Parts: sequence; structure tokens; C-alpha cells
Amino acid sequence: MRVTENEETPATQRTRYRVSGMDCGSCAGKIETALRRVDGIHEVRVSVPNGTMTVTHSPSVTGDAITRPVNALGFQTGPGETLGGPKAEAEHRDGQHDGCSHDHGKEQGHAHAHAHDHGHDHGHLHSHDAGSGPWWKTPKARLTLASGLALGLAYIVGRLVPSVESWAFLLAMAVGLVPIARRALAAARAGTPFSIEMLMTVAAIGAVVIGAVEEATAVVFLFLVGELLEGVAAGRARASIQGLISLVPDTALLERDGRTETVPASSLAVGSVILVRPGDRLAADGVILSGDSALDEAPVTGESVPKRKGEGAQVFAGTINGDGALRVRVSATAKDNTIARVVRLVEEAQESKAPTERFIDRFSRWYTPGVVVVAALVAVLPPLLGGGAWEEWIYKGLAVLLIGCPCALVISTPAAIAAGLSNGARRGLLMKGGAVLEALGRITTVAFDKTGTLTEGKPRVTDIVAAGGSEEEVLADAAALETGSSHPLAKAILAAAEEAGLTVTAASDTGALAGKGVRGRSNGRELMLVSPQAAADRLSAEQAERVAVLNGEGKTVSVLLVDGRLSGLLAMRDEARPDARAGIEALNRAGIRSLMVTGDNARTAKAVAESLGVEPHAELLPEDKQRIVRELQARGERVAKVGDGINDAPALAAADVGIAMGGGTDVALETADAAALHARVGDVAAMVALSRRTMANIRQNIGLALGLKAVFLVTTVVGITGLWPAILADTGATVLVTANALRLLSVRP
Repeated sequence: MRVTENEETPATQRTRYRVSGMDCGSCAGKIETALRRVDGIHEVRVSVPNGTMTVTHSPSVTGDAITRPVNALGFQTGPGETLGGPKAEAEHRDGQHDGCSHDHGKEQGHAHAHAHDHGHDHGHLHSHDAGSGPWWKTPKARLTLASGLALGLAYIVGRLVPSVESWAFLLAMAVGLVPIARRALAAARAGTPFSIEMLMTVAAIGAVVIGAVEEATAVVFLFLVGELLEGVAAGRARASIQGLISLVPDTALLERDGRTETVPASSLAVGSVILVRPGDRLAADGVILSGDSALDEAPVTGESVPKRKGEGAQVFAGTINGDGALRVRVSATAKDNTIARVVRLVEEAQESKAPTERFIDRFSRWYTPGVVVVAALVAVLPPLLGGGAWEEWIYKGLAVLLIGCPCALVISTPAAIAAGLSNGARRGLLMKGGAVLEALGRITTVAFDKTGTLTEGKPRVTDIVAAGGSEEEVLADAAALETGSSHPLAKAILAAAEEAGLTVTAASDTGALAGKGVRGRSNGRELMLVSPQAAADRLSAEQAERVAVLNGEGKTVSVLLVDGRLSGLLAMRDEARPDARAGIEALNRAGIRSLMVTGDNARTAKAVAESLGVEPHAELLPEDKQRIVRELQARGERVAKVGDGINDAPALAAADVGIAMGGGTDVALETADAAALHARVGDVAAMVALSRRTMANIRQNIGLALGLKAVFLVTTVVGITGLWPAILADTGATVLVTANALRLLSVRP
């Protein structure tokens, strides 16, 4: 079941724009309010962390009609990128895609955020930002510098010619205040009368009226400095995830007609063959056609040890080729490679609002007008009722007006959420939205699937029991029979033989024994690999007991017969992942209970569960897994379900948070609320830890924002602090809150 805000009708289309100049949540609020007043615009979603706005509108609405109100507010917009038109949207819904991950949390049922946009969406949007460049070249930086120079000049003129001092400061103030006032008026016309720019303009003009011109000029300059610092901090958060894109090289060596030529990586089509030299970064996802090399996947997966890969292995864009040349067939275009998909999913996750963020937004809508009322009362009541000096109390009222700016409060949550999501994405922990990130920290129980989640999903040879000869001979004979077979147990035997360094010669005259096993000939001997039941009459009482013990450990046993006599036993089992026990223990330390829900037989499930210290529930159908999740929730538990995203779909949907284990596959990325891309059990505990740290950061931010305001409110009314400390309090709080949120970018579990 999915919940989206405004399901698009076939008569709408979605366009995404890059917007520069946004540095806090109130910027987003102004843009949303302005665009919702434009006829033909149905929905607006603005993401400050991404620097984007996504507009759902009628096809008759022109790009200019969308960008003009935004530009009037003082922001710069890049060219629009269409995400879907009528036809695309119809297909979009038929295929059950949202195209966005605007998740309203579990409070409206389970909103599964499907965040995988179409391949045709916004590829080139990742590569540039409207008006991007170094921060000191931005319009905000130029205005701040001009205001600062004007302030310095006014100070010098005032010292040299005292008679014109107030006029010098008035002109200096106008340098900074005129652009601020224009933005305030534009915001007021667009439906946001209580913007920070309006509070700033009123306070500055009021200060001039009561004769505090010098102070008003300093306040305007400090306000611009604060805005600039906010922009730099917000840009850092944005760059953290955009930095992933720079991992993919701009060019690739394309093979064409027997020659190689350098082409843009963005032009590579699926099926193209590229040459990757030692030391080069891969320009695309693909499959190795020829060559063998150690690949450093740390930039993409965080794995510290290079992986050896050869013909037929899958490789990812952004990884570094080690010591051998590789020919790679491209399997995804630039817009759909692993890194582009992860960036796209994180961007969309950051567009969705967390419950805390939605509460803060609602709170700030009442908070700012409330501050204006309080400031007015502070300015008017003491002189009217207590005979106070008008000038003194109007000054205090103006200071209260500046203290009340909600910037720090509004950015406290999205800054932390964006940093948390970005940090997770860089470590392969993909969480689709703030609601998911919040919910993870409150989990009390994790229900794991077994096969492919707690275990590797493929059997391994665990025991070899030789009846007469050596264990190597038993393994070599079994491998000779299984050469060429694709059966999972056959693959396990062949893998064990390869690990042991055995030279295996395929058996001849091989064939299946219906319901029993396989047979063949090797070196003039008749070989048979059969089930214990088929060889029951060849097993001694001691050997039959050994088979029973191995079966009791959840292992599958095969019996090798040579010329009709027992040669040995091979036991196989789908073993737990190497990190599974550590991952379960990490959850235990976090106070979270783990249990296993699997469709596998009870004996195997019990053996694996005992080795990991989890509670097993076996022989379950998909609906049984869902029932167990519902029962846990009925007892007041908050449940995360971890599975492979296909047969676990009902349980993933029912859980408070569904987590897919996968190696970056479409299913893993799309099915659940979150995905552990590196398929490590420990990643679940890492997600919970990141969530709890993010929520703690948000609480710190809200405390900082409101605490500083409360302190300065009291000191202003008492008469200790004035206008410029008030604006410093606001700016300082915003910068502190953003800097505190940015600490999450460097957190490692």
C-alpha cells in the first residue's frame, strides 16, 4: 500500500529545477507558498539539501511562469528537466511507481516509498547546479562584501566629517537593505508576509526612525554575513552526496571496429564494450568480457580489501581497476549506473519530510506571527501602561523582532536528516526519507529472513568423512561427478575442490539416478553420489549414526560410492554470513531483540539460529511471516523486517520498517523502505545507530535554536543586549545548528 501526496492525473507533468541561493527551510517555505498561488501548479516539493524543486503542473504552464516567482524571491533557477508527461505518468501508475519517495510515515498505514525514478529522468541534473561555483563568487557573497565595504567607508567618513556621519551610515545601510527589502516585498506579494527579510527590514527602518542608524547598518551587514555562512554550510551538506558523482570519470575508452577511441562516459549505450586500463576508474556498470584484475570497490561499497574479478563478473561505475586490463560490456547507461541510482534515491529521500520536520514546519507558521505580536507588545505596553520611554521600548521591541527569526529552528531537522541520509548512502545504508530514518531509531525487534540474509544463500561443504582413503580423494571423486552441473549442492562441492587446490577431471558416462543422485565413470571406476536413504544398505550402524548427527545440525548429506562400496560422506549447509553473529550481538547491545522467520525446514533453521543466538520460526509461508510481524506489533513492538525483497514482500510491507538485503540490485533498492546494499547483517545495527545519533542531533539543534533565543529574549527585555547581539543570536544559532548537523557526515559506527 502506497500513500503519495497528490497522485498525478494524466493531464499533469512533473518538472525538476535546480535552485541556488536556498540555505534554510524558510527559503523552501517561501518558494512553495509562491508557486502554489500560480494557476495550473498542483504540487510543489522543495528540497534545501538537494537544492531542487519538483513541480507538478498542467502542460499549459510554461517554464517561465514557474521560474519567475522564484527568481523574484532572490533565488537562481537552472533549466527545467521533465520527469514525466501525460504518457509517462500513465505508464508510471500502471507500473505501480510513485516516482518519488515522499513518505508520510507509518501513521497513514504503511507508505512504501518507491524511490526509483525512471531511467529517462534527470541524469544531467546531477552534474551541475544553477549558479554553482565557489561560494565567494555567489551573488550573496558579492552583496555581503559590498555591504561590509560600505560600512567600513561610512565609519571612516564619520570620523573625518562628523556632520555627515548619520547620512554616511544611512547610505551604507541602503547598500545591504534595499535588496533585502525587495525580497521581503516579493515574499509578501507571494503569500509570505512574515519572512525573515520582512522582520529585518522593519527592524532596520525602525532603528533608523529612533536614531540608531549606526547600529542598524551593522545589523544589516551581520544579517548578510549570517545568510552567507548559512549558504556555505548548506552547500557543504549538498556537496557531500553530490561528491559521489565525481567518482565516475568523464570519459571512457570505447572499442569500435577493432580500435579504441575516447568518448564521453555519458554517451555509453548498454551493450557497448569499453577498455579499462590498470589504474583507471570504471566509467560504467558492466560485465567483464575478458581480463582479470583486483578491483578497489572502496569508493562505492566501502570494502577496504580489493576484490579479484574475472570473466563474467559484475563491475560497478566508480570502482578503481588494479593490476590488469579489462574489457567490459556496459550494462547500464550513465543515468542508471549504481552511483547515479544511489544519488537519485538519496535526493528523493531528502525531498520527503520526516514527522519531526513536518511538526516544526507547522509550529513555525504560528511561531513567526506570534513573535511579531510579542515584539509589538514589548514596544507598546511598557510606555502606555508603565510610563516607560518610547524610544527605549521600541528599540527593545525591534531587537525581539530580530531574535524571533525562525531560521535556526526550521533548519534544525532537515539539516540533520540530510546529513544522516548522506552519511548512510556513502556507506551503503540507503534509507528512503526522513520518516524511515526516524522510525529506525525506535525499532524494538528485528525479524530476519534466513536464506540470503542471515546466511549466504548458497550451501558450502562443511564436513568430509572418508571411509577408507583420504578426504581429498572423496572430494575429488565427488567433484568429478558434479563437473558442469549448476545444482546448488554441485556448486558447493566444486567450490570446495577449487578451494582445496584439487585438479578435477570430469567423469565420463555421467547420468542421473532418478530421485537418488548421479553416477559416472572415472579412471575405470564406477562412481555414485546419492542420498543416505538410497545408500542405507551400504552404511554401518556407526556411519548411519554419523549421518543422523549431521542431519540434526541442519546439514544435507551426500554419500559417495566407488564400485558399489562406501567411499565417504559429504555434508553441506547454507552457512551463516561471517558477520551475522557480530551483527546480531550489536543489535542485542542496542536493546533490540532478533528473531529468524524462514520458510526453510525447522531442523536447518534451528541449527543456524543456535549458532547465531536468535529465536527461530521455521517452515513459514509468506503470509505466516506477515502474521508474525502483525502479532509482534499488536504486543506494542516496533518491528523491522529484513529480507531479500521478493518472497518477503508481505512482511516487509507490514513491518514498521522494511529493510532489503542486496548488492545494489533493483529489487533491493526498490522494494523496501531501506536497503543494506553490501548485504551485511551488521548494517542493520549501523542503520539503527545512525538513526539514534541523527535524532539526538535534532534534539540538540532544537535545544540550541530555542535556548539561544530564550536567553537573548530575556537579556534584551532586561536591557543587557541590543539589536546587533540579537541578529548575532539568530545567525549564530543557524550556523551552530547547521555545523552540528554536518558532524553527522563524518560519523562512522
